[in-house]
Order: sequence, then structure tokens, then C-alpha cells
Amino acid sequence: MTLKDKQGRKHDYLRISVTDRCNLRCVYCMGDDGIEQTSHEAILSYEDILKVVTAGAELGISKIRITGGEPLVRKDLVQLIEMIAAVPGVTDLAMTTNGTLLSRYAEALKRAGLNRVNISLDTLQADKYQIITRCGKLEDAMKGIEYALQYGLEPVKLNTVLMKGINDDEVVDFLQLAREKPLHIRFIEYMQIGDHDRGYSSHYLPLSFVEKAAEKAGLPLTPVPLPGGAGPAESYSIPGGKGTIGLIHPISKHFCDSCNRLRLTAEGSLKACLYWQDEKPVHTVLHDKAALQDLIKEVLGGKPVEHQMAADGNCSTINPGTMRSMSKTGG
Repeated sequence: MTLKDKQGRKHDYLRISVTDRCNLRCVYCMGDDGIEQTSHEAILSYEDILKVVTAGAELGISKIRITGGEPLVRKDLVQLIEMIAAVPGVTDLAMTTNGTLLSRYAEALKRAGLNRVNISLDTLQADKYQIITRCGKLEDAMKGIEYALQYGLEPVKLNTVLMKGINDDEVVDFLQLAREKPLHIRFIEYMQIGDHDRGYSSHYLPLSFVEKAAEKAGLPLTPVPLPGGAGPAESYSIPGGKGTIGLIHPISKHFCDSCNRLRLTAEGSLKACLYWQDEKPVHTVLHDKAALQDLIKEVLGGKPVEHQMAADGNCSTINPGTMRSMSKTGG
């Protein structure tokens, strides 16, 4: 079966936030005071998550990504991975993580059925890492990357949010990392998700900046097929590179016309678009698979043609699409 919205876009991808809690406090993800955390009782149980996955798989959802917050702070997450991996129709099971806990869990996650990971890493400098994350240690994230490679959670992709005046001086360093290691660096344009981020316009850079920096460094980008997965990145090789470079342009060159994803928030609401406020809770239909499948179709039927981030074209203003922070929505 194939799930399609009113624009005819095929949807086969569900991103599931299992918690809004995180062991880091990244500046673009939450404000100085953190977030008001959802109570444990209000977070969707693993059994209920499995009901949504099973219902979705029967409708054509084959790709699942586990997100947060930081998913590895939720107790017994390996058990959920094992449960989802056993669902008929699920062919790709991935996770987005900050990587700081991967050295502890990578082996068990792989055994449970996790295929691959995306690791958020915005800097290769220890002091800057602590500033961006407000509390993290770069050595923990780098150790997590090595364990992901060691246990075959591949392709290992690094998600790097490009921020003017913060990490734009490290573009070539990331390119060199992709030359030296089989890592797939994905530069992502800075998005304002939530109402906590007041410095967005001063930090935004289009990813043409990366292309120019690569050319200047003698590492021109050559288009290549995506290294696994179903993401929106434009993928490139660099001379002598063991890995690849990806560019994700949600602002300057948005990819709404090919969007294939739905989102399930940690407290159990389905969203058809990261940016728009519209969402519908699943709780009342979890006991009835047919009703749950009807709800999935209803949410998909209300999906907008495109988001409205930086609708003025120059990123100087942001339309109030969602007041949820990224940690509350699921990255």
C-alpha cells in the first residue's frame, strides 16, 4: 500500500520522538532555562509507539527514525529498537543522537536491529562544543562516533548546523574529516524552530557558503548518490574522500515538494510538517488499528504544500509556524 497526500507525495517515513529530555542544552534547540519537560506519565509508552508503527507499516511506512530530545536518555530504549525491528514492513531503522552515550549502547543497539545513526556534531573544537551544547564534552561525542563505526551502524552521518560567527570557520575542517574517515558530513541550514531563538537571523548562512569554501580549499564537491537512507540531502564526494558531504537546504532551497515524512511527538501527537503547528493526538484511537490508520490518513490529508520558514526570501523574518522547540518536536 502507498500513502500519499493531496499533492501526490508518497509518504513512507515516520520519525518518532521518544523523549523531550536531553543531556545537552544546545543553543538552537532550547533556551537558557531549558524546556518545561513533559511528565513521564504523559510520554507515549513503548507499547503504544509500537501500535503506531504497526498501523503505519501496514499503510506503507517502511522507514523509522528514533529521535528526541536525546533518545538514549530514555530507559530501556534498546528494547524499543528490538520491538520495532521485528515489525513486518519496516526495512530501515535509524536513530538521531548527539552521540555522547553511544559508546555505552552502540553494540546493543546494533544487535537489537538498529541499522544506522545520525550524530549531531556542530564543531570539532572542545571549547566551542561546550559553548554550543552548554554542558557537553566533545570527547564523548567523538568516542560515540568511533563506536558507531566499530559496530557497523553505517552509514554514520554527522549532522552539522551551519551557524554564522559560530562554526563557519570550521567548514574545511569538516571536509577534511570526511576525507580521512568514512563519515558522511551533512551541513544543515540553521532553522528557527520554537520561540526561544532570538539570534536566528544573525547566525543564518545559506549552504552556498560551504560550496564556496570547498572550492577555495581545493576540495570541489562532485554530485554522488545518497549514502543510504531517505533524507533530503544533496550528496557530494570530495577528492580523496572516504566519506561524503551532504547539503540540506530547508531555507534557501527547501525540499517540500519531495517530503516523505510524518512525525510522532513524545507525548503522542502526529504531525505532518515539522514547522506547522497542526497536530493530532493518537491516544483515543490506540485501541483500534483501523481508527488509528484513519487518523494517520487524516493528518496526512492536512499536510501543507510547503512550510513558511523565511517566507520573505531573505531570512530576516520568521513566520510563527510552530512554538514547539526542536527538542519538543523531535529533530
